[in-house]
Amino acid sequence: MSERFTKLQCLTAFFMKSPFFEQIKGWFGFTRRERRSTFILLFIICVVAGLRFIVPPPEGTVEAVALEGFVNIQDTALRKEKVIRYSKVPSSPPALKPRPVIELNTCDSSMLEALPGLGPVLSSRIIRYRNLLGGYVSAEQLREVYGLSDETFNLISKRVTADTSLVRKIEVNTAGYRDIIRLPYFTREEVSAILKYRELMGKISGPDELVENKIITKEKAEKVRLYMVY
Repeated sequence: MSERFTKLQCLTAFFMKSPFFEQIKGWFGFTRRERRSTFILLFIICVVAGLRFIVPPPEGTVEAVALEGFVNIQDTALRKEKVIRYSKVPSSPPALKPRPVIELNTCDSSMLEALPGLGPVLSSRIIRYRNLLGGYVSAEQLREVYGLSDETFNLISKRVTADTSLVRKIEVNTAGYRDIIRLPYFTREEVSAILKYRELMGKISGPDELVENKIITKEKAEKVRLYMVY
């Protein structure tokens, strides 16, 4: 035993004095400060490495979320917001001002120009035709005004009215040729026939009598009924 220990001690002394050991010693040689710093660094490494075994990992798991699902959710939220935004209805709509109704037998051209589709030209024609008739008995007669389209009539028909009490009447049993022919619904032949029939009969009782004697048509009698007195 002592011989073996003596041999090992001799080998160790020989190895430590060899050039190879001097190179290793020079390579791994540290000063006292360096050894202290190295020890502290190793201690920190060991502590950090041991924390993963001491501190338990978090229980929650991370799951991947598909981008399409996120977009759909956002789109749905936006659609709901738009529906809510556009579905709001005011509790009480603002009251509309009533539009004035124009009386055709007393109005002037400036009042007519305020109506949609009527300019100075059509307004003056409506006034001239009123004077020719002796007054309007219905708003439908505006269709007879030259240049007034059906579209324009539909725009203004509910904003005009006619007072029949203001219409100028024709005394059939005393009127002359000029008084009757001014009404544009009569032709010259019809006026001449009315005067001859009145001269023959002495008096005309009404438009139905003229229709029965085939002096005027039934349709013509309805047009002139409110313009004539007997």
